[in-house]
Amino acid sequence: MPRADVAQLVERDLPKVDVASSNLVIRSMAKSTGPSAFTGFPVAALDFYDDLEADNTKSFWEANKPVYDAAVKAPMTALMESLAPEFAPDHKSVKIFRPYRDVRFSKDKTPYKTAQGAFIQTAPATGFYLQLGAGGVLTGAGFYDADAARLAAFRDAIVDEATGTKLARIITKLEKAGFTRGGDTLKTSPRGYDADHPRIDLLRHKSLTLGRDLGFGPEISTPGLLDQVREDWRKLRPFVDWIVANTGA
Repeated sequence: MPRADVAQLVERDLPKVDVASSNLVIRSMAKSTGPSAFTGFPVAALDFYDDLEADNTKSFWEANKPVYDAAVKAPMTALMESLAPEFAPDHKSVKIFRPYRDVRFSKDKTPYKTAQGAFIQTAPATGFYLQLGAGGVLTGAGFYDADAARLAAFRDAIVDEATGTKLARIITKLEKAGFTRGGDTLKTSPRGYDADHPRIDLLRHKSLTLGRDLGFGPEISTPGLLDQVREDWRKLRPFVDWIVANTGA
């Protein structure tokens, strides 16, 4: 992806965590009687992240937190609430990530994330992703982490002619529709698999995502963005369904 790989974005927020047990659940959504009205992200949201990239300090954050709450967090929550009935009917698998960076093991000590991410989990480390930042909105889906058993099941399904061919067709169709493949890959062939296999490019993946950058056009500030995100996620659903069906999730 132009700005970042979806797998890297999700793993940045949820490194090797079973999201179902995460404390990042939007707890109020489970009690909601209906979605809030999503009216778009105001221009102030993009301006906020432009300024945060230039001044990633506690003093800037504290002075501008009301802008974050009103222009970023509230509309993102409304957007995810509107998507949840279709993509996460129980609401329990919807996450809006915290804005604070974990700097304990990082050389980069800037305290705040320069984008707001949100995630709907459909299986362990698998689901639909959405992000807002200075560069606009991006959508994506896939899996960002897998243990040895899931990864073996994933690769065996790729080798299988029926399921492997189906995945290749799904990805080709989505790439033609403007989505970009991402994920961590091996530089060499995985042990035990033929280096000349026709789908060796897929076999090298340790995580696999597809994402699309929607940019920062005027539609971001309108209710129409909901339809754009929903349309992208619907296109990505066969990809997510394949992962869930073929990784022992």
